[in-house]
Amino acid sequence: MSRLRLALAQIDPTVGDLRANVDLIRHWTGQAAGSGADLVVFPEMAIPGYPVEDLVMRASFVEASRSAVPALASALAADGLGDPAVVVGYLDADGPARLTAGAQPERGPRNALAVLHGGRVVATYAKHHLPNYGVFDEDRYFVPGQVLTIARIRGVDVAFAICEDLWQPGGPLAVAGQVGVGLVCVLNGSPYELDKGDARLELVTRRAAEAGATLAYVNLVGAQDELVFDGDSMVVEAGGTVLARAPQFTEYLTVIDLDLPPGDPQARFGDLGWLPDATGLRVERVLVSPPAGTPAPPPGSPAGPPTPPAPVVAPRLCPEEEVWRALVCGLRDYVRKNGFASVILGLSGGIDSAVVAAIACDAVGASSVVGVSMPSEHSSRHSREDAADLARRTGLNYRIEPITTMVETLLAQLPLTGLAVENLQARIRAVILMGLSNEHSHLVLTTGNKSELSVGYSTLYGDSVGGFNPIKDVPKTLVWRLAEWRNAEAERLGAIPPIPKNSISKPPSAELRPGQLDTDSLPDYRLLDAILADYIDGDLGRAELIAAGHDPALVDRVVRLVDLAEFKRRQSAPGTKISVKAFGRDRRLPITNRFREG
Repeated sequence: MSRLRLALAQIDPTVGDLRANVDLIRHWTGQAAGSGADLVVFPEMAIPGYPVEDLVMRASFVEASRSAVPALASALAADGLGDPAVVVGYLDADGPARLTAGAQPERGPRNALAVLHGGRVVATYAKHHLPNYGVFDEDRYFVPGQVLTIARIRGVDVAFAICEDLWQPGGPLAVAGQVGVGLVCVLNGSPYELDKGDARLELVTRRAAEAGATLAYVNLVGAQDELVFDGDSMVVEAGGTVLARAPQFTEYLTVIDLDLPPGDPQARFGDLGWLPDATGLRVERVLVSPPAGTPAPPPGSPAGPPTPPAPVVAPRLCPEEEVWRALVCGLRDYVRKNGFASVILGLSGGIDSAVVAAIACDAVGASSVVGVSMPSEHSSRHSREDAADLARRTGLNYRIEPITTMVETLLAQLPLTGLAVENLQARIRAVILMGLSNEHSHLVLTTGNKSELSVGYSTLYGDSVGGFNPIKDVPKTLVWRLAEWRNAEAERLGAIPPIPKNSISKPPSAELRPGQLDTDSLPDYRLLDAILADYIDGDLGRAELIAAGHDPALVDRVVRLVDLAEFKRRQSAPGTKISVKAFGRDRRLPITNRFREG
């Protein structure tokens, strides 16, 4: 067996900030080299950030990404880091982008990785399977790679793959098994979804068995617009044993010694041609470091690397903590990467604004959060008190801006009745928040949950106004669970629970007219969320919804509300995706649409 010290660096790059991303790679390579790593692997598209979307169409951006790769190799060597092999994801191209002038069928941008060593780019690989579902549009942007690159590093044959190559049977992982590699490294930009970690582990275990080799999976961490990446990098043996697993939602370096089978000393290097199967891949072997047969100094010896700590298998988070940390990460990176210094939101005293305020305080610190109470004549005393109580509990900046006089002034000018008056109150509150945002450069947070957005229970240009919505993909029933978990976690840590108990326990109400409750307009949220999960996430039709046990009259009512609210959702703020199907990137339906279920 040959010993290879592997380092997996799950990092948080920023789309388009190539200089900062390269510096991040240099920093973590230095950490890995200090641990004696022979091979350092970074996630998918670590240099340009991920996903780059239509930046692929811009030739200047593609060239910046391509030229950053040899420059990084030289910089690593200048840093004294030329000895370990470093694998980084980047945007490559051998022709113009698809959908642009001069595009050619089998040439264009590629989602690629490069192996750097000794100041040079010694090998590359392009993603073979291109996902075209959910949040992914890679078949729109990239052309697939046709070469499986196998690098011999410290006498071990290492194959590489990128994200979707892991999710599809056959292809690069099957070819790696046919040629007998010792290790497969998979670079990933796999977005977070609730419970996805279980699916990932099962998949990695299955593919490790398919390749007959140890599989190292390294993922991005951090957030990009609606997407949040949770890391969860891991190393799994061919037999299914988990050797290491990184924690979620934090940058982390996993260093592990692997005893792997040595490569065939008779193996030829260079382009070995196409394999006689249906994978559509040819194999190319590259000798990286050191020449075959040269042993590495043993760990702990004077000439050898330091002995690394025992690899960590991080414990899994409970669902509520997992979602909470995803929402905090999503908001924190949106604020930080877009240059905001503070956030502002309306505090009604209700559960949704309370949860968003607590997320914001965890994400950017209470001193950078402004909560505004905007009571009207219909705002109950307990709601005003609950808003003030939350401010005291969290320490956020709190101010009160009553809207009754503003409403009366506008009604004197423009007589309105009924729903129009309710919407007017919401729109006046939006004007206040946007005015304070303009004056103080705050990012306005909206507080509508997924259940409300689904059925259009919001005021367009009112409570829907803002730059980001942390709970856009969180159903109402989960909002309550998150509040209970966050308070319990605070008590466990000996801190003050941030969310007033009354905000959790009282019946939800928009308080736009006397005695108003959400149940005046909507079904009980437990029934509503169950139908929404099947209709939106599961794409079930009317007959299937009824067969699943939902009340037919309630199905008809909810489906109609969802369909009619498409125009509102199209204008809503972005928000962190946590479900299998979030509004926006995942679910794309026409606004003008006469089809109705049943």
